[in-house]
Amino acid sequence: MYRYLIISTMVLMSCSNKARQSNQLAVKEAVEDFRQTMLHPDQSKFEALTSPLLTYGHSSGLIEDRETCIASMVNGKFKFLQIDLTEEKIDIEDKTAIVRHHFFARTHDAGKSPGTVNLKVLQVWHLHEGHWRLLARQAVRI
Repeated sequence: MYRYLIISTMVLMSCSNKARQSNQLAVKEAVEDFRQTMLHPDQSKFEALTSPLLTYGHSSGLIEDRETCIASMVNGKFKFLQIDLTEEKIDIEDKTAIVRHHFFARTHDAGKSPGTVNLKVLQVWHLHEGHWRLLARQAVRI
């Protein structure tokens, strides 16, 4: 009887670890898809990767909703030439993922000279209908 209980527990733990690893990978892929879309802006891709409730906080203190954020990326108000994400940490609780990373980018925003940004970023992703969607993002300068 105890042997059955131990084996059952081990099987459940194994399944739980596989699900956690699968979610970690899916969130990591969503973060990378968002990074790529920031480099090569596409409205439909941004819409697929973001929640309609998106709140997008810039390091300047500017807060944009989904519509404004996407428009800013697509029309070149914020233009990224290179984005490097390092020190990434992903924590998942149920259908919510918290992602932190170091964000270094080369930029050429509309009406500005080329520049760089060096940030710490917090992203909140939500699992909705089988897809991870960015719900919130906040950046701070370092």
